[in-house]
Amino acid sequence: MNYLGKAFAIAGLLVGVSAPAFAGEPESCKAVRFSDVGWTDITSTTAIASSILKGLGYQPETTVLSIPVTYASMKAKDIDVYLGDWQPSMENDRKPYLEDKSITVIGANLPVGAKYTLAVPEYTYDKGLHDFADIARFRDSLQGKLYGIEPGNNGNRLVQGLIDANKNGLKGFQVVESSEQGMLAQLQGAVARHEDMVFLAWAPHPMNVNFKIRYLAGGDDTFGPDYGKAVVYTNVRAGWAEQCPNAARFIANLKFTVELENQMMQMITGDGLDGPTAAEKYLKANPAMLEAWLAGVTAFGGQSGLPAVRKSLGL
Repeated sequence: MNYLGKAFAIAGLLVGVSAPAFAGEPESCKAVRFSDVGWTDITSTTAIASSILKGLGYQPETTVLSIPVTYASMKAKDIDVYLGDWQPSMENDRKPYLEDKSITVIGANLPVGAKYTLAVPEYTYDKGLHDFADIARFRDSLQGKLYGIEPGNNGNRLVQGLIDANKNGLKGFQVVESSEQGMLAQLQGAVARHEDMVFLAWAPHPMNVNFKIRYLAGGDDTFGPDYGKAVVYTNVRAGWAEQCPNAARFIANLKFTVELENQMMQMITGDGLDGPTAAEKYLKANPAMLEAWLAGVTAFGGQSGLPAVRKSLGL
């Protein structure tokens, strides 16, 4: 039985089986608690989920937490849902929680198109920095620095592991930790000055459009094959799907695309909108997305879910 089947067997939500709508969840299910690890893609998907849940009569809450704290909080039953389980780079982060059965993986919310590894500006690539094995040759022009994102991020730890093991001669390099926005500001400055830089990069993200960047080969053992090809999964705390089957059905229905997330992230990073405002704008412009996401889902009070959400959005 796959992840989704395991998560919802008790609720009768087996994959491929048409399930009835759920109503009458306990009041404790009204608050749906999300973790956002501070990445714009997870801010985007969490905001979309939260906007729809509000239309269904739930009270979603989002807390910004690091990856380790996210999983510890799910184990402690303080967080219900996490939409940002990037695999394979986060395999070691989630592994102990899968093993002790304190979390459940209920399926991929971004099944295709994602990737996560190190990258460089195109002009640095053109100088010959094509591969992880080339980084050490550029030590001086890189000032011995590799740019990560927020402290506790799995990507930072993977790069630090390469340094600690002196893989590809990286001993002595420094991982510069700040945040997604801090790294992007550093990249913007480096590009303006035509300086070399190695940094964590991923798709979906507007950086792939806003900057001319190239992903590095040679990181298969660290970030996974095919330039860090990734799948993003949804995690829920153990027991939540059985306690709150209607909310869980909606969360399991959520499937995103790179195009959707790129549009959302551009509204946030490019247009300056906050997550909730960007989500409302996106949903109003793309109401057809709601039908698949709300299949078999009711509002908290038991009425049909799709009309309730459309009404909340003024559609």
